[in-house]
Parts: sequence; C-alpha cells; structure tokens
Amino acid sequence: MAVPVGPLGVMCIRKTLTEGRTRGIIIGLGTATGDLLYASIAAFGLTFISDMIDGQRVWLRLAGGAILLFLGVRTYLAHPVDPTANGRKSGLWRSYLTTILLTFTNPITIFSFIAVFAALGLGHGLSVSSASTLVIGVFAGSLLWFVLLSSGVVIFRKKLDHNGMRWVNRIAGILILLSAVIAFGSLL
Repeated sequence: MAVPVGPLGVMCIRKTLTEGRTRGIIIGLGTATGDLLYASIAAFGLTFISDMIDGQRVWLRLAGGAILLFLGVRTYLAHPVDPTANGRKSGLWRSYLTTILLTFTNPITIFSFIAVFAALGLGHGLSVSSASTLVIGVFAGSLLWFVLLSSGVVIFRKKLDHNGMRWVNRIAGILILLSAVIAFGSLL
C-alpha cells in the first residue's frame, strides 16, 4: 500500500536528494510506523478506534491539508542544497515524528487496510499471532519500499547540479501542494 508515490514518497525522494539516504530512510521509517499503527487497528478489529477516526475525518483532513500546504510552499521556495555535500544528520527524530503525524492525517489509510484485509478474507476472526504477523508484514513491506526508493534515488543525487536541485524543489513543492488541494477537495 506504500508503493504508490504520494506526498510522503515525494518527501522521501526530495529529502534523499537534498540530505542523503539516511533522511530518506527515516521518512520511510516514520511512514512504516504510521502504517503499522493503522494496520494494527484494522487487523485487531479495534472498531471503536476506527469509528473515532472516521468521526474526526474532517478535522484530520483539514489538519493534513494544512500541513501539506505548509510543506508544499516551504519545499517550493526552498533554496537548493548542494546534492554532493554530506546530508544533514540533525533532526532525524523530528523527521520521523513529522512523518508519523502526516501518515495519521490521512484517515483513508486505515480504511484502505480494512478493505484490503476484508478482500483477502482477513476479518475480525484473526488470531493474535496471525494479526501480529500481518501487521509486522505491513511494517516490513512499507519500510522495504522506502529503503528501496531512497536507495534508488541516491543514484541520481550526485548527478544533479544546483539548477537541477531547484527544479526538484519546485516539482516536489507542486506535487505536495496538489496533495493538499486533494485533501481539502475531499471535504467537499
């Protein structure tokens, strides 16, 4: 479910290009952690939590849209970083927590997990060990995708010059802004 490149994938690509593979993997770890928590809710049948999340869908979308809007503008206006310089190592914890927060602001994620689990015949009758294995698999798969994504992006990192990085920032900013518009548009 993490494979389609959405706003977090775009963020992972940009951060890998500007700050290195470690930053991209931290973004992936945050997304995988958010996916793990949402998959746990779906797999363990915690309907009261999923109902609560569904009841707060409007506020979550507004918060997510606002965060994406802020990140999109900030990314678009960011000054290009020398892609050949060593990545910044500070703020990894902040990147991790921000990514978890962004994952949580998309309540569609939990309902996607519920739908996929139901389609696979994995209803509320899962044993604890089966549900745990499923949730660990979701986490591992999501993290693996982001490790592969950031590792692939590293290949292009040293080939970009200052102007290329400016375009990366602009394109990433526009894609993140489009995600914010979609989040706000889904409220209509």
